[in-house]
Order: sequence, then structure tokens, then C-alpha cells
Amino acid sequence: MRVYPYKRLPGVVSLRVTAVELRGPGEIREPLDTSAFSAVEQVVAPQVAERDDWESVRLKLSATVPGRATEPDGSWSDVEVVAVLSEGATNTRITTPLKPGAEGARQWTGHLDLWRADHLDRATLSLHVVATVDGVPGRQIATSDRDWIIDLKADAPLRGRELEVVEVGFGEGPEWLRRFREVPWIVDTSGDLPVVHMNTDFEGVADLVGGNSTSVDNLVRDLLIAQMCTDVWTAVFHTAIGDLEIEDDGTPLFPRDWRGEVLREMLPDVVPDRPLEESLREVHRQRTGTSGWTDLQPRIHYAATRRADVPKALIATIRGLDRIHRGVDA
Repeated sequence: MRVYPYKRLPGVVSLRVTAVELRGPGEIREPLDTSAFSAVEQVVAPQVAERDDWESVRLKLSATVPGRATEPDGSWSDVEVVAVLSEGATNTRITTPLKPGAEGARQWTGHLDLWRADHLDRATLSLHVVATVDGVPGRQIATSDRDWIIDLKADAPLRGRELEVVEVGFGEGPEWLRRFREVPWIVDTSGDLPVVHMNTDFEGVADLVGGNSTSVDNLVRDLLIAQMCTDVWTAVFHTAIGDLEIEDDGTPLFPRDWRGEVLREMLPDVVPDRPLEESLREVHRQRTGTSGWTDLQPRIHYAATRRADVPKALIATIRGLDRIHRGVDA
């Protein structure tokens, strides 16, 4: 939990995308069906329209802000509600103000235009309430708890994404992979999304992971996939925690791409029983400090194995092998 040197607005602040329109050539706008955005997932996926010629997307927004934000005897003045769209991959940031409605300024509405040429993959949309507090303008007095995601590549508005697995022979593949020719796979976290490169030169691994054969083969496959997923979760956590934006006061910020999603997913197991912001500060402190980072490694491994379902896969393998052996003995 962050501490602010000024009074903040109590209560829930929420943001909703109420409609989505695509603009193509000739200023023609096409309203999209509700299948293009999900209020539950809080994701917008313009590609659902299956149009390749669109140039921009307009998001119609509605925000709910506690009524006390605009009370005349409040602790602040010059209240503004703004929607902020940002994308880490392109370092793009767009801010648009919303306008108050009639009911005591609880409802604020507006729209934001996202230009396709300015973005690559996933952008995040958040809501901020800013005001003048103690004579200082532009102070943030509230923000939405959960960001919306604008996914320019997805075919459905889903928050989770499938892991990309690329099969390639390490021996004659890209130069950087050749030094790893003795291992079955490598996790690459340098791009917009993590990628698992599976070594087809490693005898039988691609067929085993992708196949569906005998009972024993299937048990081994599931265990192997669980191990691969453990490697992925471990790699993406270390990448995410090692590339944080730090505020002037030393406070680390959650990244606004997949790295932020990874940290929010794993931190409750790495530093349990603490708010996410406090957990992030603690892990950052131990990673950049003189001690404590090695002590966290078992917790990171624990968090990775849980998300990879290693215990479940291992139990299923042990029980499955036991049934097979008993069947053979009978």
C-alpha cells in the first residue's frame, strides 16, 4: 500500500468501455459488435471485426467516481477525470479528459481514439482522478483498480494469452540458438511476448510434446510440459522484476505489458500475505540490495511450479505408472 503526503479520494473508481468503433478509409466508422470487447475480461480486441483496412479505433468510455470528489467543501479543487492509454512496446501515451454528467458528477463520459499505426501489440487503459490539493495542481487523488487491455492482435477479447512455441533445429538455426544445441528448449523473453524455442534436433522431444500416443508416453508428455512451463514462469518472472520503472522516490512500478501481468500473478506466492505494491517493493529491494535475493529463489521456484501444475502432473504420473505396473504384474 502506497502512502501519499496528501489526502486521497476514498471509494471505488471504475472505468467501462461502452462501445467500440473502427474507422477505415474515407472517415467511415463501423460500430463493432459486443463480441469485440468484454466487460468481464476488460479487454478490447478490434481484430474480431476481421478487417485489415481499419486505421483507428474509437473507444467510448464511462467512468464512475465517488460524488464527494466534487463536493464544494472537499479537500481538493479543479477536479479532472482522465483516461490514459499507454503501451510499453512503443512508449506511447495518450491522455483524454472525460466530462461530468448530471448526477452530482458521479458519471463521467468521453471517448479515446487509438491509431493503429502508433501501436504494435497490447496497450493498457486506466482511469485517473487528478485535482489541486493543498495548492499543488495535478495531484492524483484516485485511480481505477484494474486496467483495460486493448489487444491489437487477438482474435477474441481474452486477458490470458497462449504461450507461443516455435520448433527449430538449434544446430542450424539462428546463431544465438546454436550455443544451446544440447538442451531441449530455451525460453526467450526479449520480445513483445515470451517465446519457447523447442529444439527439434533433440531426439524425440517435439514428437513427444506434440503427440498423443500410449498411456506411458502421455504421462511423460504431461510431466515434460509441466517442466517446460516451470522454466517459462521462472524466466518471465526474472525478466519482469529485472526491468522495472522506478519513480523519483524509489518506488517500483508495475510494467504495463505482460511483465506486469506476470508479477501480479506470481507475487502473492513469492511474498505472501501482503498487498501487491508492498510485495513488489520488497522483491525489488532484495534484488537490488546486498542480501536477500538468494533467499527468495525457493519462493520464486514455488510460485513457478504451482502455476505450471507440476504437483498435479507428478501425482498423475506416479499414479498412472503404478496402475500400469500393477496391470503388468496381474
